Amino acid sequence: MTTPTPPAETVTALARRYRLELDMGKDGTPAWSVIPGITEFTPKIEPTQQDVTTYDADGWSEQAVTMLAWSIETTLAHRAHPTTGVFNPAQEALRKASMSFGAASYVRVRYYDRNGAPDAYQGQALVTWEPDGGGPDEVDTIKVTLTGSGPLSEITNPVSDGQPTEPKTLKAVS
Repeated sequence: MTTPTPPAETVTALARRYRLELDMGKDGTPAWSVIPGITEFTPKIEPTQQDVTTYDADGWSEQAVTMLAWSIETTLAHRAHPTTGVFNPAQEALRKASMSFGAASYVRVRYYDRNGAPDAYQGQALVTWEPDGGGPDEVDTIKVTLTGSGPLSEITNPVSDGQPTEPKTLKAVS
């Protein structure tokens, strides 16, 4: 028996490698805007599993994934213009969507590895906007949850070659 070769990947990726953008386009043409001030970023894909155990399993439980749900949990430092005090437009669009109904309650977002790795996705989501509050010595931070509505699509990383392609819906691996 031989000893496996140690992996060549010895550098740990940093959590801050992600960039989150919001489509601010109004006429159907994408107009991506960076959502600034991210202090925490957690993308999630959660499977729904169902029991598919049969008598043939010899007493062992069997499971199948029947649905996928995606979300992004992020914390933002609430950004304002240093002179006018006007809040950042992308952050404001998220806040307004969180208080809307119907089509106005959905946003289109994408996130990707800002170093160009092939880790890039986009989708439509509902927004939850929760100010963290705090004491007089605290900064204004907001917990934002983006709950996916429909598929999370794999895209070409926009910084890998500068030419994003049409989204490709993720498929469960059989």
